[in-house]
Amino acid sequence: MAVGARSGHDEPEDRPDIPGNTEPAGTTEGDGDARGGGSGSTARKKPRSFWKELPLLIGVALVLALLIKTFLVQAFSIPSDSMQNTLQRGDRVLVDKLTPWFGSEPERGEVVVFHDPGGWLENTPTADPNAVQKFLSFIGLMPSAEEKDLIKRVIAVGGDTVECKNNGPVMVNGKALDDKSFIFKGNTACNDEPFGPVKVPKGRIWVMGDHRQNSLDSRYHQELPGGGTVSNDEVVGRAIVVAWPVNRWATLPVPKTFDQPGINAAAALAPGALGFAGALPLVLWRRRNRAAAARQK
Repeated sequence: MAVGARSGHDEPEDRPDIPGNTEPAGTTEGDGDARGGGSGSTARKKPRSFWKELPLLIGVALVLALLIKTFLVQAFSIPSDSMQNTLQRGDRVLVDKLTPWFGSEPERGEVVVFHDPGGWLENTPTADPNAVQKFLSFIGLMPSAEEKDLIKRVIAVGGDTVECKNNGPVMVNGKALDDKSFIFKGNTACNDEPFGPVKVPKGRIWVMGDHRQNSLDSRYHQELPGGGTVSNDEVVGRAIVVAWPVNRWATLPVPKTFDQPGINAAAALAPGALGFAGALPLVLWRRRNRAAAARQK
């Protein structure tokens, strides 16, 4: 009476009378990893060969690298000495490209990478990379050797007034910058090229190199459209870390002098302006009441 208990019906487990049944006697339906929907096949599914999966893994890695380069971070190489000693020639920096997608704009004190606004690198030869270098640059694993990009420090932003007289400090909205912590040792603030005052247009920035006597920055391009300023649209992103060589790994914070109270002229004037605007109606109302009371007397 127990025959067929395993399958749920009164038939023997071994059915040699059915054509195509090659199962050895005593083999049940529960044996094996996969049956192909009850076909009776005992063949196991073999894992795919590593070499067959390798192209897929490489493809996924390349797509991820391209997305990271486009939307998150990108590596750039420092081609000159204009940002010494903050950055040395040959350093590799990682540039944040994500925050500009959310409307973030350059701020004073940040080190930024930007495209040539036009004419800044007119006499600079363009490198001729090989095919491998071009490919690695395209996916962001190497800095681009063909694009004409620059890296400088933001000194002033749209709405600021910036100037620097001979032997004097750089002044932003009337506040003197203490640049000793970041400009090249032995440099002056601007003795090689005094300037200003310059009113920075909205949506643009004024940039200078940390190696002041070896940097063709905003000061040297005031005859060009924009008056030496750079459009925010030309900014690729903020350099956030020195990634290579390993022994020079460091972050690139904003120097404290750019956070001093009162340097943001617009913010400093805003509370006073709002207070004046709020007090004016009250003063006029009181004057009107006093005049009316005087006439009644």
